Amino acid sequence: MNFEISQSLIQMAKAEAARGGFAVCITVLDAAAHPVAFVRMDGANIGPIEVSQKKARTAALFQADSLQLGQAAQPGGAIYTLENTNGGLISFGGGVVLRDKTGAIIGAIGVAGATVEADETIAQAAAAILLA
Repeated sequence: MNFEISQSLIQMAKAEAARGGFAVCITVLDAAAHPVAFVRMDGANIGPIEVSQKKARTAALFQADSLQLGQAAQPGGAIYTLENTNGGLISFGGGVVLRDKTGAIIGAIGVAGATVEADETIAQAAAAILLA
């Protein structure tokens, strides 16, 4: 992951969010969950700043999309209370693992500020540019 790639991801996520009429926060991390880039779109609320960061961090640390992890983090699930680990995580959609064309994990993106479904769609659209 580098700054140039992170900016491409952010531009795609911003465009996808705008198409849906959303103003979101977008966080891009490297594979070790370190920050590379962040943007809060004009009009986005303040609360989603941290949510986008935690979604990306969750995906990076566990090398799995936050939506997938959330299915097992429900009450009675194998990883119930996952959100209480690692300084706080998020186990619902919008955190997506980023892979290069070889399938290697290069980081994660977190999107927050729209609906959970739209956050996931925006993040997936951004991640898809790495495979094009």
